[in-house]
Amino acid sequence: MREDILIASDSTTDLSPELIEKYGIKIIPMGVNLGDKHFTDGVDIDPDAIYAHYEKTGELPKTAAINIADFEDFFRENTKNYKNIIFFTISSEMSSTFANARLAAESFEGVYAVDTRNLSTGGGLLLIRAAEMAESGMEAEDIVKACNEIAPRVDASFIIDDLEFLHKGGRCSALAAFGANLLQLKPCIVVDNGKMSVGKKYRGKFAAVLDKYISERVGDGSNIEKDHVFVTHAGCDEEIVNECVRAAKECMPDANVYITRAGCTISSHCGRNTLGILFIKKN
Repeated sequence: MREDILIASDSTTDLSPELIEKYGIKIIPMGVNLGDKHFTDGVDIDPDAIYAHYEKTGELPKTAAINIADFEDFFRENTKNYKNIIFFTISSEMSSTFANARLAAESFEGVYAVDTRNLSTGGGLLLIRAAEMAESGMEAEDIVKACNEIAPRVDASFIIDDLEFLHKGGRCSALAAFGANLLQLKPCIVVDNGKMSVGKKYRGKFAAVLDKYISERVGDGSNIEKDHVFVTHAGCDEEIVNECVRAAKECMPDANVYITRAGCTISSHCGRNTLGILFIKKN
């Protein structure tokens, strides 16, 4: 791995420990508050603990952006060993993390903040591309420019089984949540230009609609870069996840399909039984 450029991100990019190690990526965890207790994503709390807390208390977690001081500490420590740092954040439309990273970066030479305009492994795809470009010998400024150009081609979407977390988090009305549950509607949440919006609404049981969702998102696979395709989920049954990988491979036999689990920050907003397929489009 490149020794003069550090690729880093907040913990919302949801890459597996194996991929983080493979590409030499460093992660700053986001904050998670449960009641009056503060935790750090993936360090002293995991998504299952969040679900257990909610089931016991009915209380949703609250997530916290990384503050400027923490970014400054991170950049100060790592500029001792790296000429350049390229730091990727969750979409600026969803969090103040990018704004804080950009402000902190202004105090250091060779530090760049990149707005992924995405979340979860949508941002993780950019991280991997950046690490690969660094390894190929590209300079930091060129990597940042290339990633900003690739970001609009990231296709990120999710199917949500139950709108309870979105409703209680203020992201959909009680009427919409009730209607969706009554009619067994499973909305597809699409990330477009850095924002989440509702796409197609599938009807039926969660496991049954996922196969159709994946085949429709992937199509014949001809417009998808197949080196990294992610099936990312929040606490889904292993059988369901494996079936979704099978469906993706059926459309794209030559694709490298990776399974990742959403971390605490993403899981805090979508709830259990959420699954998406994420990839980079060629055009």
